[in-house]
Amino acid sequence: MSKSIVHRIATYTVAALCLAPWWATAANTINDARYWPANDYSRLTLESATPINYKVFSLENPARLVIDLEDVNSAPAIQELTNKIGTNDPWIAKLRAGLNRPGVFRLVLDLRGEVKPSLFTLKPVGNYGNRLVLDVYPAKPGTPKPADTDTTASVPPVVIKSDNKIDVIADIKPELKPDIKIAENKDLSSDTSDKTIKSTDKTDRPNKKSNYVITRLITVAVDAGHGGEDPGAHGANGSLEKNITLAVAKRVKAKIDAIDNMHAVLTRDSDFFIPLAERVNKARRLNADLFVSIHADAFIRPDARGSSVFTLSEHGATSAAARWLAKSENDADLVGGVNVGVKDKNLAKTLIDLSQTATNTDSRRLASSVLNRLSEVNRLHKGEVEEAGFAVLKAPDIPSILVETAFISNPEEEARLGDDAYQDKLATAIVDGIKRYFASNPATARSKMAIRD
Repeated sequence: MSKSIVHRIATYTVAALCLAPWWATAANTINDARYWPANDYSRLTLESATPINYKVFSLENPARLVIDLEDVNSAPAIQELTNKIGTNDPWIAKLRAGLNRPGVFRLVLDLRGEVKPSLFTLKPVGNYGNRLVLDVYPAKPGTPKPADTDTTASVPPVVIKSDNKIDVIADIKPELKPDIKIAENKDLSSDTSDKTIKSTDKTDRPNKKSNYVITRLITVAVDAGHGGEDPGAHGANGSLEKNITLAVAKRVKAKIDAIDNMHAVLTRDSDFFIPLAERVNKARRLNADLFVSIHADAFIRPDARGSSVFTLSEHGATSAAARWLAKSENDADLVGGVNVGVKDKNLAKTLIDLSQTATNTDSRRLASSVLNRLSEVNRLHKGEVEEAGFAVLKAPDIPSILVETAFISNPEEEARLGDDAYQDKLATAIVDGIKRYFASNPATARSKMAIRD
């Protein structure tokens, strides 16, 4: 081939490249799309190998949220997700997606009403790459769910892989029983503000007086560890900590609600992510008497086993293992994905070390009572209450404990944790420990039990 021909070919090639559309170089690919619908808020997560550049704006009449993904020409994972979003979502009615113009892939979310969206990026952490996260909150906290959404069961999240295979995970069973309002549970009128509730179950009375009235039900905040983007620890046979903790937490709630003078509230009732600080904030907003966080350990050695109960440490962890576990649990915000750009004015007030001696002492008493009952269900990892710097235990005015039910990293204990009967035994032990705590420390309940003459 002559030099002139080679020169002409090279010239034409360069010219072709120069004339090629700029979008031909768009190479970012959306590898995974994950969707977590919940009553508190709904989350959409897009994951890619390189950071996602985006623009977002809203439209009205009807209400829509538009997200333009730049340097993206196609996204099969998102397109597969369009048929899944909106079926039972409280806040998002529908998702439409497609190429808006060369190099710009557009998502349009049809909304059910006024919402408060939050869009932010996360750097790679753990098994996750770069993430673009959309959280759709109700415009006002506590906004009721739209009437046309299904409220009879939890909505299982859907994970769409780039190979178009659909993997439905965390198929959470509905509540063991429906939530019961206090008025219905006690067969009283809905206005209990100026009424008293008389206890009829002598076994649950905190003292030997024959007559007493309760001016407010004891409230226990039951926190199911992890959730949503944050799966928690993984078992060797595929179990996820977030699923086990939710199952046990629901059983604990059902058993507490069955006690005449108590009721429980879950920090999460389905599979979605809650920042550690918000778990504490929820308990404080509820004016909870106790905070019980439920987890399932994982450790670097598969032979580690046994149940543990932790309180917040003021001076450091009681063991190297406790320190390791606390760090693992405290990393939940990194894995689950917190928008660090949002400054919570209550954060500094909430995430502070326990400095009130009374709260610290009550936490240790509660932990000891629960640990004692757990010893009848499972062997103990240690024969005493442990301490570590768990962020989720940092409510300054609520006795708080963290229960590590068993080691999910131990194959034998993983199998037991997945068994319904065993979960029920764990829940019974936790609730019995709480009852025994109040039997010995009735004054710690904010219900202000009043003895009648």
